[in-house]
Amino acid sequence: MPMKSAFAESRPFLLLSLLFGISYFFVKDSNIPGLYLMAWKGAGVGFLAIYALVRLHRLDGKIVGAIMALGAIGDMALEYDLILGAGAFMAGHLVAIAFYSRFRRHQLGFSQKIFAIMLVPLSVLIAWALPSVRADAAGVAVYCLSVAAMAAMAWTSRFSRYQVGAGAVMFLVSDLLIFARMGPMENSVIPELLIWPLYYFGQFMIATGIVRTLRHELAAESADPVHA
Repeated sequence: MPMKSAFAESRPFLLLSLLFGISYFFVKDSNIPGLYLMAWKGAGVGFLAIYALVRLHRLDGKIVGAIMALGAIGDMALEYDLILGAGAFMAGHLVAIAFYSRFRRHQLGFSQKIFAIMLVPLSVLIAWALPSVRADAAGVAVYCLSVAAMAAMAWTSRFSRYQVGAGAVMFLVSDLLIFARMGPMENSVIPELLIWPLYYFGQFMIATGIVRTLRHELAAESADPVHA
């Protein structure tokens, strides 16, 4: 695909994603009317969904687009109802787990295996321990199970561990900070500063990492250079 065509297909959506994703951090506590702010929040990851659909003209693009779209829906729904937003995110995590299972890494180093094995139970245990209102602990743990399993599957997939795997772990850490804000870090500025950047850039790394890997593989199969 010519470079000019590649730019026309992908760069505007990535730039729009970055524009909305980064700027949301600075406007999220402003007096912008709720519906506009909700749309602003969802646009960052929403444009990543469009990017995936445009850049991967096959089923994989639709799946990655669906994962990102569910994330964007979750972002917006959280502003209206916590359970509804968590449900959208859980649906996205389940789709992502199934997706990563199709791209297993054939060989894993011992340390990488241990990290992936321990990531899920430790994350769930930490999440369960964080809420000060203990009635919330079980629900938090169940939700964390889905995001931690997604992160472990991304880490052990054949996508770049330093991009897709790291992005998924950033997503997980962002959620753990949300849970920490329900307990020991309730009055700390750290969650306020880190939750959105970790989440948004984690999603950005996941989407672009998957798309670039699959496009490069497709190019290698067809011996036709592409510009991801």
